[in-house]
Amino acid sequence: QRQMCIRDRIMSYHRYTFDNYSPKRNPLRSIIDIASAIKVVGGRRVADLGITFAQWIVLIRIGSKVGSTAAELCRAIEYDSGSMTRMLDRLEKAGLIYRERSSEDRRVVNLHLTKEGQDLYPRLTPVAISNHNQSLKGFTSDEVETLMGFLDRIVANLKIAE
Repeated sequence: QRQMCIRDRIMSYHRYTFDNYSPKRNPLRSIIDIASAIKVVGGRRVADLGITFAQWIVLIRIGSKVGSTAAELCRAIEYDSGSMTRMLDRLEKAGLIYRERSSEDRRVVNLHLTKEGQDLYPRLTPVAISNHNQSLKGFTSDEVETLMGFLDRIVANLKIAE
């Protein structure tokens, strides 16, 4: 009885219901599949830079100031702190980043590109551009803007659910 009541409520105000949901074809499945494909294609594109795609993500975020602490990077790319620490250790050992404890908050460690990391950084952006151009081949500028609007709404809806 209670389960039917919940099911009826879900069906009354949501786009997908028990009757029309398909695990094989739906927007979120497509987003997940797109993310997986980007990792594969991006991995091929960064291989000759001597880094992995996961390292590329971290380096481009640090270099563009989108993520300047391990905590920010963990949240942004969904790494647990142990995995992120190991990733940062490898990048530090490779001479691409360095850590610096914040003078305002000793608990915070800021991340920076080394000289070698800064020299590599200009070679990271073309990978992003190439991934975008490959992914959005055949789209008009207006379609890309519309898609961005849709994706922004999905992100906003999910942030509300957090």
